[in-house]
Amino acid sequence: MTLTAAPTPRYSNSSASAGRPGVAAPRSYFAEESDKEQFQSRSFEVAALRSDGSLYVGQEIAPALPLFDAAFSAFARGTLIQTIDGDVAIEDLQPGDMINTTSGKPSMLVWLGSTSFSPIDARRRVPLTSIMPDSFGQSRPNSVLTVGPSARVLHTPHRLRAGAGSARMLTPVRELLDGVNVIEVVPPTPVRLFHMCLERHAAVHAGGIEMETFHPGVNGMRTLPHHLQRLFLAMFPRIGHVCDFGPLAHPRAPVSEV
Repeated sequence: MTLTAAPTPRYSNSSASAGRPGVAAPRSYFAEESDKEQFQSRSFEVAALRSDGSLYVGQEIAPALPLFDAAFSAFARGTLIQTIDGDVAIEDLQPGDMINTTSGKPSMLVWLGSTSFSPIDARRRVPLTSIMPDSFGQSRPNSVLTVGPSARVLHTPHRLRAGAGSARMLTPVRELLDGVNVIEVVPPTPVRLFHMCLERHAAVHAGGIEMETFHPGVNGMRTLPHHLQRLFLAMFPRIGHVCDFGPLAHPRAPVSEV
């Protein structure tokens, strides 16, 4: 997959689009003036199903904090996601599409988020990772697969296999860097990254390997002040409390301290 400059967001919110049903005008989630001064902001695009089944499309201005960024930075534009109708590029998915999961049971796409990242950021570096073909077995992946910093693959690292038994773990791709099969890349121009939520947390088939959908984690929000927790959850129309994300489909590998 070739990385190109980030195009205009598919779910744009111009003044003309803001009045269309289901399309929200851009809104800022900086509830307090101090947040604007303390945090760098970022524009996030969201397309999601509400609890009543209606479609929400909106642009959100929110803090570029790790948890916020993680919800939008797993898959690069062009990543092929396996649906019940075949492989579809992630930017062409629509809320309501049925996505194949590693459990064998398809699950509905209910939330798709995206944003543009500059790999060389004045305040915070955002490295990408490229996985060479066949790195995790034949056709896994089936071509060069480039992913963002929040991507996790269903692959237990060697250091944890003795204790994991037969259970496979979701491991941050950056933990598998080896300089040969899994390498860090820094494209010269901004790139658009995506993430998704299904009706339940799952591992999906992306480019021939199993990668997880978004979940903030059991303790992922505890370090945020309450007002920022509320801002974060407001970006997910079907979520009222962190418990609504449900349980993790697979255990997550602890991040190496090395």
